[in-house]
Amino acid sequence: MSKAAENLDQWIRSTFIELNTALEETYFAQDDPAQIEGNGDDIKAELMQQGRDLIAPLVAEGNTEQRFESAFDVLGNLGFFLAALRRHELTNPEREDESPFKDCSALGMHIAASIGVAPRFATAHLTTQNRAINGVQKSFTSLKDEKIFNECNLYGILAFKRAGVALMRIPGIGVSAPATALLLEEAKAALEQVAQHNKTLFDKMDVARFFFCIRPYYKPYRVGKEIYRGANAGDFAEINEIDLLLGLCRGNDPHYAQILEEKILFMMPDDQRSLRKCLSMKPLLDEFMEALPHHAKEEWFQRNCMLFLEVCEAHGRTAAQHQNMLVKKYIEKPADGVNERHLKQITASGPPLPALVKSLQHLRDLRMAARRDDIETAFPKLEKLRKAVTG
Repeated sequence: MSKAAENLDQWIRSTFIELNTALEETYFAQDDPAQIEGNGDDIKAELMQQGRDLIAPLVAEGNTEQRFESAFDVLGNLGFFLAALRRHELTNPEREDESPFKDCSALGMHIAASIGVAPRFATAHLTTQNRAINGVQKSFTSLKDEKIFNECNLYGILAFKRAGVALMRIPGIGVSAPATALLLEEAKAALEQVAQHNKTLFDKMDVARFFFCIRPYYKPYRVGKEIYRGANAGDFAEINEIDLLLGLCRGNDPHYAQILEEKILFMMPDDQRSLRKCLSMKPLLDEFMEALPHHAKEEWFQRNCMLFLEVCEAHGRTAAQHQNMLVKKYIEKPADGVNERHLKQITASGPPLPALVKSLQHLRDLRMAARRDDIETAFPKLEKLRKAVTG
């Protein structure tokens, strides 16, 4: 990492956090915490100027270092800064045709084009690629609720990754292999851990702090002329690999394919390659369905198919938690009490809240294999398998 990159990183880990935290405390102390225009303008000006001064040498330097870790880390620090500018209404895609921070946009697009990712901060920058120094990882603020949010997301992502890695090993050995039972048990245990981390988040994080002081850093913003959505906790390959390998979601489903297409550049390059590989694999559901007429009474089928169904149920429970607990508690309900003028651009992905909720419900029901008449889910196939192993 160059000296200029080190200077930006040190600032992001220190003064940047202090300035954002001071602004959040100012906003939160008001009768209307969503009203940020005209508040803390001196702090905002300081944040903007300090960040641009540190980024200017990096723009001149360009992406001269060849190590991916360095380029990706610089992109993350740049993205933190741009996300903070968006959060504090120093930029807003609705009132601009292009980003007013042309120097930052140029650096972001240069790095992003060279490593094949979106030119803004991604979930990995706050989770799996967020290097701790003396036990402390990067964040936007020092608020305890942001720490809970970041840590629970990281723990949940790591558990999803363990489940995905286990399932990705099954196609190579086949669903009838004795070792498949071990891999399915491993995936099930990992998904149960996801549910535990979701519950910790649900129990410990303050609703108002999340809605007013954490969520706004994930809003869409422009890089150059293009608007890029906010980072999403699901921007990693394994959660989609679980969907696809279990057969709960399909790459040729237009709704689900749109999700994959939209998120691919928000993932690490290794994740992108892994997801593309997964798309060429046969779903385990299809393997069990093909074996059903001929091997339903075999010991391997009874054992492995039962475990497969338990993994599907565990994955469905995490989807239900996300929608029924987290989205409803931390986004839908608090949005009901917000002044209408603040509701525009409330979601990280950009669309109005009702549209986002409907899309998330669709995805939840695919992952749960819910019985629905309006969309195709895995419900009927799983029912056939369930009858075969339970009698």
